[in-house]
Amino acid sequence: MKNLNKSMAVTGALAAAILLVANGAAAQDKAATEKCYGVAKAGKNDCASGPGTTCAGTSKTDAQGDAWTFVLAGTCEKLVGGSLAAIEAKK
Repeated sequence: MKNLNKSMAVTGALAAAILLVANGAAAQDKAATEKCYGVAKAGKNDCASGPGTTCAGTSKTDAQGDAWTFVLAGTCEKLVGGSLAAIEAKK
């Protein structure tokens, strides 16, 4: 009986450690990204900020300036057409 209790305690501790590591990695991944406007393919945006789109997957054109997608932090402005702020539509 004592061995069973020890095994259960060790298993529980391992499960808790795995959950803590997984939650920490998810939070770190979120912090390592930024919203990048003007680079998403049509229908592949993560969300939007202006009229004509409501959220994920609703952009109508490639590189739509008011639709954004998550990219690795520090890379948005290195992408052709990438901007950290919404881009006004060209007239």
